[in-house]
Amino acid sequence: MNRVTAAPVKGRDFNSWIDKRLPVLFVAPVVGILLTLAIGPLLFIFITSFMSWELVSAAAPQFIWFRNYLNIVLDSRFWNAMKNTLILLVGGVGLQLVLGLITALLLNREFKLKRVVTSLFLIPITIAPVVVGFQWRVIYHESFGPLNYIIRMLRLGNGFAWLADTRTALFSILVAEVWQWTPFVTIVLLAGLQSISPRVYEAANVDGATPWQVFRRVTLPLLKPTIIIVALFRVMDVFKIFDLVFLLTGGGPGTASESVSLYTYINGFRYFSMGYATALAVIQLLIVTIICMNLVKMMKVRRA
Repeated sequence: MNRVTAAPVKGRDFNSWIDKRLPVLFVAPVVGILLTLAIGPLLFIFITSFMSWELVSAAAPQFIWFRNYLNIVLDSRFWNAMKNTLILLVGGVGLQLVLGLITALLLNREFKLKRVVTSLFLIPITIAPVVVGFQWRVIYHESFGPLNYIIRMLRLGNGFAWLADTRTALFSILVAEVWQWTPFVTIVLLAGLQSISPRVYEAANVDGATPWQVFRRVTLPLLKPTIIIVALFRVMDVFKIFDLVFLLTGGGPGTASESVSLYTYINGFRYFSMGYATALAVIQLLIVTIICMNLVKMMKVRRA
């Protein structure tokens, strides 16, 4: 009897083992491919950052360990590019969050053509960055641009060389960046506002709270996780900003508007210094990771 009943028990154990691990077996090949495509190039970049690899030289790549990182610390052009990127980060993302929040609060009310207006806000996001760059290049044109035409028409001056002046080049990029991505911030914050229960506002009104108190004590705290998520995406995007800078100013005049991403591109694809370029890429990755980890930590503290 024992031999007869033992086989089904083993069969059930085997079937149970298969049932538990079958999903993992199905997903494993896809996960393996994704890890190979993601981690493989990342490891290659990390290893290359410790090498002296000049594509214009016949010398073979050789390990120089931390010399590339030491050169970055001593590189004044890198720090200038980092300063420009931080200005775009603080000023650009800050303006996007403020303008996006104000616009989201306005769109959260009921009015005629609300759906049409909300849909129109999506247009700048759908335009390709290359098209945005050429569009703003025309707007900023010193002789034929509509912006200088309006300035002359209002007799406020003869116009400005927006993209050729060291005082206005970076500001011009910031304005174009804010124009393109404020609608994205608006739409996400609007979704966050609409997810807040109306009963919360009803309770605040019953307690006699003023509109400012409702915004400060109710709306803003409940919207904070959404704001952090939007800031997280925008921080990552700003550190990757390349197309607008490349198309509008090319980092000029001189290096007045050069971003870290553009400086990395110049080292890799103009100077063909692959070791130094990959070291710059690793530095960017570390900085973005630290900032994003702090933002995620803030969100977790808020949930707790």
